[in-house]
Amino acid sequence: MKQCPASPLKHRPAFGEECGATLRLAVPLVFGQLAQMLIGVVDTVMIGRVGTVPLAAAAFANSLLMVPLVFGVGLLSSVSMQTARAGGAGDHRTAQATLRNGVGVALVLGLLCTMGFALLLPWLAAFGQPAEVVAATPVYLFTCAVSLVPALVGMALKNQADALNAPWTPLWIMLGGVGLNALLNAAWIHGYAGFPACGLEGAGYATLTSRLVVTAALFVWMGRSVRLKDWMPQQWGCGLELAGLGRLLRLGLPAGLHLLAEVSMFMVAALLVGSLGVVPLAAHQITLTCASVTFMVPLGISMAITVRVGELTGAGQTQRRHAVLLGGWALGGLAALGSMALFFGLGRQVAWQFVRDPAVVQLALPLLIVAGFFQLGDAIQVISAGALRGVQDVRMPALLACGIYWGVALPLSWVVGFAMSYGAWGVWIGLAAGLGVAGVVLGRRAWLLLAE
Repeated sequence: MKQCPASPLKHRPAFGEECGATLRLAVPLVFGQLAQMLIGVVDTVMIGRVGTVPLAAAAFANSLLMVPLVFGVGLLSSVSMQTARAGGAGDHRTAQATLRNGVGVALVLGLLCTMGFALLLPWLAAFGQPAEVVAATPVYLFTCAVSLVPALVGMALKNQADALNAPWTPLWIMLGGVGLNALLNAAWIHGYAGFPACGLEGAGYATLTSRLVVTAALFVWMGRSVRLKDWMPQQWGCGLELAGLGRLLRLGLPAGLHLLAEVSMFMVAALLVGSLGVVPLAAHQITLTCASVTFMVPLGISMAITVRVGELTGAGQTQRRHAVLLGGWALGGLAALGSMALFFGLGRQVAWQFVRDPAVVQLALPLLIVAGFFQLGDAIQVISAGALRGVQDVRMPALLACGIYWGVALPLSWVVGFAMSYGAWGVWIGLAAGLGVAGVVLGRRAWLLLAE
């Protein structure tokens, strides 16, 4: 059988070579994740020009949307896990079935999310947000919920290409989607080029359109790629393969719950901060957006580690896995230091790019400092989780994450933020503590399991 497009080396490379191999794969993955995140950043910046209430409404809606989106990221990471191992073993049939099943799962999840948000719309006031924020949210929220369908399908396609060491074309497609989203935002938010000025709702229309175009472009490219031809399904309409679907779900569901535990922690934090008023919620959204953008760097490294560990495991080269993990930690640590320097040194300038409200900017500054401190723990925990996915260890990390985020981080956020009256700053202190504990616990588990 043929090996995947870039199969693992047959000798045992030095540590520097392992770092270089991880970095070469991680760079397009990092920029691909940044491209996905930049759609939200562009929305936030352009919505912030409209006013504080639309910005707070976008924060509220995006906090809700992030839950199914990140669950989908974890669920569909099983496509990468299965394909990377199949690629290392030269197993075309398993890779083809994995993608077909993954696209089916993405479609079902996206449609369920759309229906769920449609039913949720009349009950938005129950989340305790300011009345003006709730009134501005429904159309934007539902439009972005519909866009989850193409976003999740595109995620499954991209994961397949990334796991077969073909990440560059998906990166350019994603960057094209960012540019398209910015142009459509200008047209639909502000009414340029003869379009109606729809404000916040226009940002939702732009997100839906750009995600549809990106997913269509990925599908066309992968169907025509000579490099990926042997790894793509020959027939899409032959239905799901139950055995392969079961494996996909056994790996993906715990991984999805793991990421869901983290994102739901931030969602609850947003709701806590939102109860303090519009200004704290807007400052929280700015800080969360910045932290989410910098998080894409260790997340991309984590995805590369999943692929590399999976390939090495499939090829029987388990003795190299420790060096790959150490290299991932080193790269993640450097990225964390860069993020800390940015938040500490340029926090005011960064916040000012989102909104011109001095009260929001002033409150965002201490939140950005706390976000800078938790960069290292966040990097270690996500890279360690990626390594564990490479050996298909997903259940225990999910349980550990749920226990840490909901048993340590959120209770501490409430105690410091509300019982001790430190407000939004105290909420972020609790989040930082939880991510630090997760980094230690998951890092230790990854080190021990990759030695086996």
